[in-house]
Amino acid sequence: MRIRSTALAAVAALALAGAIPATATATAQPTAEPTGRPGDVVAVAPSAFHPLPDQPTNTRAWKVHYRSSTADGTPNVVSGTVIVPQDGRSGPRPLITYAVGTVGLDDSCAPSNNLPKGTSAEANLIQQLTQRGWAVVVTDYEGLGTPGLHTYTVGRSAGHAVLDAARAAQRLPEAGLSASGPVGIMGYSQGGQASSWAAELQGSYAPELQVKGTATGGVPADLLKVAAANDGSYGSGLVFMAAAGQDAAFPELELDSYLNPAGRTLVDQLKTTCVAAGAVTGSFKRIADMTTTNPLSRPDWQARLNQSKLGGSAPAAPVYQYHALGDELIPYAVGKQLRADWCAKGADVDWNTIWVGGHVTGAISQFLGAGNWLADRFAGRPAAGNC
Repeated sequence: MRIRSTALAAVAALALAGAIPATATATAQPTAEPTGRPGDVVAVAPSAFHPLPDQPTNTRAWKVHYRSSTADGTPNVVSGTVIVPQDGRSGPRPLITYAVGTVGLDDSCAPSNNLPKGTSAEANLIQQLTQRGWAVVVTDYEGLGTPGLHTYTVGRSAGHAVLDAARAAQRLPEAGLSASGPVGIMGYSQGGQASSWAAELQGSYAPELQVKGTATGGVPADLLKVAAANDGSYGSGLVFMAAAGQDAAFPELELDSYLNPAGRTLVDQLKTTCVAAGAVTGSFKRIADMTTTNPLSRPDWQARLNQSKLGGSAPAAPVYQYHALGDELIPYAVGKQLRADWCAKGADVDWNTIWVGGHVTGAISQFLGAGNWLADRFAGRPAAGNC
């Protein structure tokens, strides 16, 4: 089913500019060390899905904690939200495992905290998916809403969280989803990194998932190039957030030992805010002005950041990839290189340039096309890549 876009409301224009902190809904909390299989549900509690405060959606929702894996494969627990339309439909329905763009490092920024309140910036986009009759599961990622700092921009961890969210949704009895039902992967910006990593990992990490395609956009496929492009610009706060996220995953990087007093103050502030405030606080900051030595010049930092570089393997399922030519945060050339790397490895990639607008508007303007492309995959129509 093809529908008209309803995401041009002002709130959707904030799709990657931040979420308003909200109080978490009551939920059962996991109390034991992670056990079982990746994707097993550890705890569940009723939740809700509202694109705007109190806006009805004719859906049911649950907050789940589920088993997943860190970047190095250590078992962990991640939280997320499962949303299922209440449309009377019987039988298998498609499931989208949805990866949000940057929301921040503080637990209050987690999608599961904001989706019930109508304060999640991408909820209007998610609603377009539920209006198609698709179930949606939205991961909070590692450390966002669960103990520890969010491992922001650590690609393998995010890919695990996205894939295990799909498993958790299918294993949640209340959701009524089939373990053999069709799955789509979707995300933009940070969500583009996460969804792209999920696409690359799916064949080896979660081969039982019936993934029909991945729609991914604005992908920060090469963190070192993205950091260089944003150093000292209005997107520089994201660079320092990413450094904190990498340090959270790999404490041996010892970020604090590179920071001067101003840098420590900045990173401490970023750890306790959501992205809208953090972007203001961190804008136009240069790495050289916040550090005693630039950690990105060190071999250990470069090695860890390159572990999150995409393009090392071909996604098993087709990909719809899109990027704005005028993207001011993630260079267009970075997305184009990912497309070239995937194509060289034999992937089925439908590459789409967004000719007008920038990073945030690209998330909105191409969303309908991405959804229609996934609808074709769910309908069994063959993909036509343009490598």
